[in-house]
Amino acid sequence: MFDLKANGTSVKTEIIAGATTFFTMAYIMVVNPLILSGAGVPFEQSFTATVIAAVIGTLLMGLVAKYPIAVAPGMGLNAYFTYSVVQGHENLSYLEAFSAVFIAGILFLLLSLTPLRSRLIQIIPHNLKHAISAGIGLFIAFIGLRMSGIITAHPENLVALGDLHQPSAILALTGLAITLILLARKIKGALFIGMILTGAIAYFAGMLTFNGIVSVPTLPEGILVWNPIEAAGDVISHSLYAVVFSFLLVTLFDTTGTVVGVAQQAGLMKDNKLPRSERAMLSDSVATVAGSMVGTSPTTAYIESAAGVGAGGRTGLTAVVVAVLFAVAAFFGPVIGAVSGLSAITAPSLIVVGCLMLGNVRGIEWNDFDEAFPAFIVILTMPLTSSIATGIALGFIAYPLMKVVSGKFRAVHPLMYFFAVLFILQLLFVPH
Repeated sequence: MFDLKANGTSVKTEIIAGATTFFTMAYIMVVNPLILSGAGVPFEQSFTATVIAAVIGTLLMGLVAKYPIAVAPGMGLNAYFTYSVVQGHENLSYLEAFSAVFIAGILFLLLSLTPLRSRLIQIIPHNLKHAISAGIGLFIAFIGLRMSGIITAHPENLVALGDLHQPSAILALTGLAITLILLARKIKGALFIGMILTGAIAYFAGMLTFNGIVSVPTLPEGILVWNPIEAAGDVISHSLYAVVFSFLLVTLFDTTGTVVGVAQQAGLMKDNKLPRSERAMLSDSVATVAGSMVGTSPTTAYIESAAGVGAGGRTGLTAVVVAVLFAVAAFFGPVIGAVSGLSAITAPSLIVVGCLMLGNVRGIEWNDFDEAFPAFIVILTMPLTSSIATGIALGFIAYPLMKVVSGKFRAVHPLMYFFAVLFILQLLFVPH
């Protein structure tokens, strides 16, 4: 079913890769409910909703699209939902805000059924594709460094070296050293083994404690949104048009960029095209609709999937393993919360995968400035703005602009101009 031999992998490798991806992104089951609680969403509701959306999207990605890519509620999109949408609009409840997510998800789903989404992947210049992958690499490495305390915020320079005497920084550096040794010795599953060993050290050092083992997942408020007509009424009555547009546009390019970046790293692109791309996009859009119905913000393909690819994942079996682990983890909330709450355990994998993905810069044509600068701006701004979508937006704006001033405007696909205008409008007028 998954053509393991043709893809140069095995069941064992795919299972290890799936486990690696899962443990690298398991934090979302804790972080997402915490952020959405700021909008008033009950923790139990959003926790279970997060798992439901992740299982549906990732399972579809594995069985239908057959890619080793996980889907879950997106970081950034949840913060936008809470702080810009719910808290930023007077007299707007989270139930009405989920109506906007629901409508955006339906539009996203309809768009996924058209050739536009797969066509979009084809029209992205190959230099931008390499840049997207490299930018994602820097972004996730930055996340690993920041969450572990190796680097920290600075009032003047924005970022600076953290306190390396802190237990989390020491643990992360120890885990990084273990992982690098395993990789240097070419041991299969080095990233996953590194996390296991780092977790063991944390446990015996008293940094990892468990408050309970098993808990039954619940949806205390049941289905929140299900009627498109009522949801559209909420959007109209509260003038949430810009919110719907923002959710739609950011999710569209966040997922597209991540899928392209991870597929590029895994060597799954064929003649600058992504096979079964429409199925990959459909998986994400269905998850967004399902998630909004039970209480979570829009989903997206996860950049942490690159950790599983780095561990050898090449087929949809990796995604199926991730989905199964999410389903099982729903009953082990206390344990997952403890492990995912200690970022130093997963930080080494993110840093190493960032290094691997940055290798895509060698495919960029640096000698042609009108090709190099748009790629550079993508790589630069993804980690600095903490947004894949913003990096893509600036790249999509810079690329046609550079071609026009270079007298090569005919070399740009018309859709690139169209999306450049949309991104300019989005950056100027839509809160982000």
